Amino acid sequence: MNKAYVIWPVVGLLVFGAFYWNFDKTYLERQRKEEVRKQEEKKERILREALQRKKAIEDAIEAQNKRIADRAAKEKRDEEEKAARAALIDRRNRAFDDVNKRLRPQLDRLKGDADDVKQQIAKLELEKKQYLDEEAFLRTYVRQAEANVKTYLNLLDQLAAVEKARAEAAAKAKKS
Repeated sequence: MNKAYVIWPVVGLLVFGAFYWNFDKTYLERQRKEEVRKQEEKKERILREALQRKKAIEDAIEAQNKRIADRAAKEKRDEEEKAARAALIDRRNRAFDDVNKRLRPQLDRLKGDADDVKQQIAKLELEKKQYLDEEAFLRTYVRQAEANVKTYLNLLDQLAAVEKARAEAAAKAKKS
């Protein structure tokens, strides 16, 4: 048999054994370090999460306190506005009542006076219309009377002329 068939596998086995022994010697150490590193990372992550949770809780409490304070301030402001609005409404109602008590009789009296004045105005308007109608009638009557006067004067002038002509004719008839 050829020696190469035995030597090369033995050399390969020795090289493999050296690598395996080197690997095996450091493998447990590396596993232990990896385990320690993972545990440390886990502790850090847990610690970091605990800190984040603590900070989140503090922020939530702070936000809750702020909301409570804001709500209290808003309620106080709303109460003040309601009180102010109620005071204004009360003041308006009192003023309205005072005005009604003091001014209602005066308003009723003035309304009555206004009705009387309206009636008087209507009466005066009627009288004015009657006077204007009478004035228009008198103007037309005066025009007709003046026209009649002119007509009568013309008639009188004609009668005087006829009378004069008759008197002249009678005087001529007497002379002749």
